Amino acid sequence: MKLSHFNFNLPKELLAEFPAENRDESRLMVIDRKKQTIEHKMFKDVINYFDDGDVLILNNTKVFPARLYGNKEKTGARIEVFLLRELNSEQRLWDVLVDPARKIRIGNKLYFGDDDSLVAEVIDNTTSRGRTLRFLYDGSYEEFRNKLTELGETPIPKYINREVTAEDAERYQTIYAKEEGAVAAPTAGLHFSKHLLKKLEIKGVNFAEVTLHVGLGTFNPVEVEDLSKHKMDSEELIIKQEACDIVNEAKGKKKRICAVGTTSMRAIESSVSSQSTLNPYEGWTNKFIFPPHDFSIANCMITNFHTPKSTLLMMISAFCGHDLMKKAYDEAIKEGYKFYSYGDAMLIL
Repeated sequence: MKLSHFNFNLPKELLAEFPAENRDESRLMVIDRKKQTIEHKMFKDVINYFDDGDVLILNNTKVFPARLYGNKEKTGARIEVFLLRELNSEQRLWDVLVDPARKIRIGNKLYFGDDDSLVAEVIDNTTSRGRTLRFLYDGSYEEFRNKLTELGETPIPKYINREVTAEDAERYQTIYAKEEGAVAAPTAGLHFSKHLLKKLEIKGVNFAEVTLHVGLGTFNPVEVEDLSKHKMDSEELIIKQEACDIVNEAKGKKKRICAVGTTSMRAIESSVSSQSTLNPYEGWTNKFIFPPHDFSIANCMITNFHTPKSTLLMMISAFCGHDLMKKAYDEAIKEGYKFYSYGDAMLIL
């Protein structure tokens, strides 16, 4: 398959600027691969597709307020700093993206906060927009992290062309988020409310939690026609034995195992044993899933509607079947489904 197979015309008005009023009341398209059918439901109807002993695999990563605004020394120019990952906690070194990048050189200092209580020095250029910063702050590590949280902003995607609101801090986060480290939300999970999770639990559905800290690489466009030449950014992944036990028991009983989101799917496909069971894992993954691909663990998935030419769309094509996916996307556009992070959802059975 080639990149051009994943291009389609997405009307701008279908990119969701705001989340649905209630988490579990976004729309849900249900696709049955065996029957080749497409149904239109509400997200809370998802409960009707799961029974006692089935498993939902959830990515429990937590988004941190990764977007900071600072001023360059001397010129006072406003600079956006996007925190990507911490490199060294003792030295307070971080990998970041800066914008506008052309103004930011090694040795420059950036000042944050009305009182300039946080300062960063540029110590390396990593890519055209990437820099390594050393933060200078008088205080303990915990106080430094609190300061980053205080000054940072919820990193809603750039296509959402509006100011960040207080509501974003809550809604651009799953209700089961625990392990801080993501700079983008695992968005399929945003549709679950506490009430819906409780109802699933009462029905006997089990939850297996994995942690994949979503990086900005998830939004990186594919720029090569030959997909096998695309390189994914590495993201940190932790799968504990407890999650493996829940999943493998359900697999042994031929139960429904549902990956909630492309990040959960990437996580589990990154650590499969030779017997096609889930293995514990701690490390990094740069797994890129595109057609054709044999999925080893999950037999259904929940996902949002993705943008043209994205790696996420390629994974959905591999799981759903390309023709059925195209048909579903044509219908989603015709029916006015909302796309992307705050958009509607799809259940692929």
